[in-house]
Amino acid sequence: MTGSELQFPPLMSGEACDGDAFETACQRAVMGCDAGLICYHLGTSTLEGALVFAPEVPLRHAMAMLPLCGIGFQNALGALAPPEVAVHLEWAGGIQVNGADCGQFRVMASDTDPEAVPDWLVVGFTLPLWPKDDNPGANPHETALYSEGCADVQAPALVEAWARHTLNWITRWEVEGTRPLHAEWRGLAHGVGEPMQQGGLDGTFLGVDEDFGMLLRDDNETHLIPLTTLLENDS
Repeated sequence: MTGSELQFPPLMSGEACDGDAFETACQRAVMGCDAGLICYHLGTSTLEGALVFAPEVPLRHAMAMLPLCGIGFQNALGALAPPEVAVHLEWAGGIQVNGADCGQFRVMASDTDPEAVPDWLVVGFTLPLWPKDDNPGANPHETALYSEGCADVQAPALVEAWARHTLNWITRWEVEGTRPLHAEWRGLAHGVGEPMQQGGLDGTFLGVDEDFGMLLRDDNETHLIPLTTLLENDS
């Protein structure tokens, strides 16, 4: 299957790109592309995908698209990979496969004001398909998809599945709100109840608030770290 043959569901379209899929999607968003554009890069050792949104709600609510896209990815990989492969999501966008780091989600928006409705929002991921070097034991906390029993998962099929599952969750979010999204995310979240460092703070990761902000408890108080703190700057 080549990039030109990728099939996307209604309301979505695809654009293969040679470079950074996330940067390309942000550039397309700035230029005013339609929502639902998926930019993707099918590299020899890395898979990238990025989805453009046109939010109709304030940014603090629209940021739910970050965990939503992560859930869509987990559902997609879960459907394609062998059943024994475990896929979990970190609050800050990290992807874990069988307990090791295996890729990362990123997010950028046209505005960083949590109360403003942004013109666009882009969520993208990078997934290593093959290890960086021939000595994977040198970095035991990192892995690659094809090192975890997923050699039969074709990258183009994974992008297509991510689009379908993500669109399904967008529809559910629009109709049912965040409750089903929260329920699904809790079952996939990595590190809840464990010590964690985020945003310069150390504490125990208690869970999230209604907008998926991190609740981090230290010895004195519980801190709320909004998802908007994960936004990348448009440099």
